[in-house]
Amino acid sequence: MTEVLVEIADLVAVVTLNRPARRNAISASLLTSLREVLADVDGRPDVRAIVLTGADPAFCAGLDLAELGQPGGSLSGVATSTVIGDLARPLIGAVNGPAVTGGLELALACDLLIASERATFADTHARIGVLPGWGLTVALPEAVGLRRAREMSATGNFINARTALEWGLVNHVVPHDELLDFSRRLAADMTTTDSDALAAIFASYDQGALVTGREAWQIEARAHARWHSGGIDAAQVASRREAVIRRGRSQH
Repeated sequence: MTEVLVEIADLVAVVTLNRPARRNAISASLLTSLREVLADVDGRPDVRAIVLTGADPAFCAGLDLAELGQPGGSLSGVATSTVIGDLARPLIGAVNGPAVTGGLELALACDLLIASERATFADTHARIGVLPGWGLTVALPEAVGLRRAREMSATGNFINARTALEWGLVNHVVPHDELLDFSRRLAADMTTTDSDALAAIFASYDQGALVTGREAWQIEARAHARWHSGGIDAAQVASRREAVIRRGRSQH
């Protein structure tokens, strides 16, 4: 069975974790394949946005603990550094079911999250007796606030999709059967922006999140200076502005 599936259409790649019998638990082979697939589609000219989801019934149950406990297993060596590498294309997490511990970290590595009504989220690191290594203690407080992050880590309790929306962990909650269609439509909106500009803006977000407020302002200022060092094509900007106005009117 192919552990990571890819479907590309209309500049959008849908990447699916495909170990449903193991609730898409992260094995060494799945993680290696996922990183390779994401790096590949991120570099393709026919892809400008990526959707990451799981084969039902789960998004991702975290690391495959059965494999992790095997003497001499390769999972502990593969599961180092960040869960996935930096991507130039925006990455939407379409969370179709439980996203637990390492699966929650995988979701947090996405640029934004769309949750099915069946989605649940939990950090069970402390219950299992392991420590996060993919940035959870940075990304989870950014998403829900420090006190709620501490509650999730201290209790290991699951929160449902509606609570995740109220807490700011996800951007939208949609009916389960509409999850991928909704995510594809949102990704399609992203394909119509200037991809290089969006990548630069997202890089400023990522870098600014790791420093103080004053340093974050300086990061943006440097990015702005680099981007505009060659001047602005006034005709192009005017044309794009008109397109933005027409689009805004159509969305009222």
